[in-house]
Amino acid sequence: MKFCCRAQGGGPPDTPPEGRPGEASEVHQRKQFCHWPCQCPRQKPSCPPGVSLLRDGCGCCKVCARQAGDMCNEADLCDPHKGLYCDYSADGPRYETGVCAHLIAVGCEFNRVHYHNGQVFQPNPLFSCLCVSGAIGCTPLFIPKPADSHCSGAKGRKKSDQSNCGLGPFQQQLSTSYKTMPAYRNLPLIWKRKCLVQATKWTPCSRTCGMGISDRVTNENSNCEMRKEKRLCYIQPCDSNISKRIKIPKGKTCQPTFQLLKAEKFIFSGCSSTQSYKPTFCGVCLDKRCCVPNKSKMITIQFDCPNEGSFKWKMLWITSCVCQRNCRDPGDTFSELKIL
Repeated sequence: MKFCCRAQGGGPPDTPPEGRPGEASEVHQRKQFCHWPCQCPRQKPSCPPGVSLLRDGCGCCKVCARQAGDMCNEADLCDPHKGLYCDYSADGPRYETGVCAHLIAVGCEFNRVHYHNGQVFQPNPLFSCLCVSGAIGCTPLFIPKPADSHCSGAKGRKKSDQSNCGLGPFQQQLSTSYKTMPAYRNLPLIWKRKCLVQATKWTPCSRTCGMGISDRVTNENSNCEMRKEKRLCYIQPCDSNISKRIKIPKGKTCQPTFQLLKAEKFIFSGCSSTQSYKPTFCGVCLDKRCCVPNKSKMITIQFDCPNEGSFKWKMLWITSCVCQRNCRDPGDTFSELKIL
């Protein structure tokens, strides 16, 4: 096997190698997308939500990254934060322009649903999400407009209505119902041992039936430090015939609460409660509504384990439930998410 190379300055630059006519001329016909010195607009471009603002491939100007399916070249780069690269395979032999495509990588799992790498999905009416190499990134679909924004054809309207111009009924409702909320809400705002007690809301129960766990972050402890606090929760027993057992009043579609016929011991991690209980459970609906806890208190349950001693857990004790259409999945990250 013989190797040869052309010395610098030796021979005409456009002379193709023997036996492969025209290939070098094709290579030298590639368009030059970068030009120096750099000439950039004074104002940086405003990219849509979820689109990266980066420096172009020439190292000159800030540009909005190209997205999946967009044309790309050495200057117009694909969005690296979404796992995109410029695929030049369809533009051979020049390889001058390509199409932004996703790298082959692992997919994502969200709420027990598997998504392929690069797949766009909408787990919530307010957000659009993208799976990138096992990670999920989300951007808002609805962005509230400033109150003083001007809308075409809105003459005669009050200023308070202008922020809802051009929005559908669902979005108008969101624009008024979603408000800025503090990271830690005071439940309630009190002082204990020189500590201003703060806490987040309890998360939904981890299970819709059987014994589950919910948690919150609070500083209600001796050191006044923010810590995660857990409690047990028991919304409904895991019984496939539970809907047949619950008697719904005539003329009604829901029964908010129900109880078992006799008291039973709680089972948790192979251990049983020392006492028997007859808790109040949230009921069922014949329509698309779901029943969730409305009022509750906290009790302490002691569990005995075979040959392993005993332990105590705090537990949510339901006193009343309410039937509503806002049904949340326990694993739904967006259930408590608000637009700021």
